[in-house]
Amino acid sequence: MEYVTLNNGVKMPILGYGVYQIPDQEECEKCVLDAIDVGYRSIDTAQAYRNEEAVGRAIKRSGIAREEFFITTKVWISNAGYDKAQASIEESMRKLQLDYLDLVLIHQPFNDYYGTYRAMEELYKAGTIKAIGVSNFYPDRYIDLVQFSEVVPAVNQVETHVFNQQVKAQEIMKKYNTQIESWGPFAEGKNDFFTNPTLQEIGAKYNKSTAQAALRFLIQRGVVVIPKTVNKDRMEQNFDVFDFVLSPEDMEKAAALDTGESLFFSHYDPQTVEFLTGYGKKGLE
Repeated sequence: MEYVTLNNGVKMPILGYGVYQIPDQEECEKCVLDAIDVGYRSIDTAQAYRNEEAVGRAIKRSGIAREEFFITTKVWISNAGYDKAQASIEESMRKLQLDYLDLVLIHQPFNDYYGTYRAMEELYKAGTIKAIGVSNFYPDRYIDLVQFSEVVPAVNQVETHVFNQQVKAQEIMKKYNTQIESWGPFAEGKNDFFTNPTLQEIGAKYNKSTAQAALRFLIQRGVVVIPKTVNKDRMEQNFDVFDFVLSPEDMEKAAALDTGESLFFSHYDPQTVEFLTGYGKKGLE
């Protein structure tokens, strides 16, 4: 496994396992156990995924020392604000059966995320959280938060894949020493991702799949990736990306796939913001 060193010295695996869209408790627990068996030690969950308890049970059942894991969760919109965020993080720890968290992120830049971040800063200073950061923060809101916070976000998790490479956003994060992390490294299969001729050609050259070529491209750009699959064979395949290196020419070919646009949503779109904030106001119960 390769690691990145966050801005506070904490080491984070550059490859982890994401559990987005695995709400079924039994299935999620089995998937996390499979991922741990494959070798994953970084697990990414969130309050909104409704599977923190399953992740916690799997970690417990694995019998592997807590210190070997890097566990991330995220504070949802409905839990924003100082008091609610603090209570929700404590609840997340209870569900995960953990006495500390490796990384906590603000899931979306809506509601009182400043209050949320203040609560996270406090828990960080107390040692309850080893690193804090944000998710889905575009450069404008990211810079605003950086300028008016005591602790610079260690991580910003944003949509990042070959079709939306976040080159400019990554440059800005580097300026302030924040690690970029990808959600959706396979673009959830959009744009015929898995049959893309360029990725197929690059993968074939190294006897690897399109998925492996795409992950390797992001890893070589210094992007943390958390691919999600419920298939153990694919977990193994996604994990097997450290025995080859893409040539500069192949990196350029993959870079040329960038459209610079989201395949999912834009926080600059009023309808998207209305949908996310409306969904956030409903809460998680």
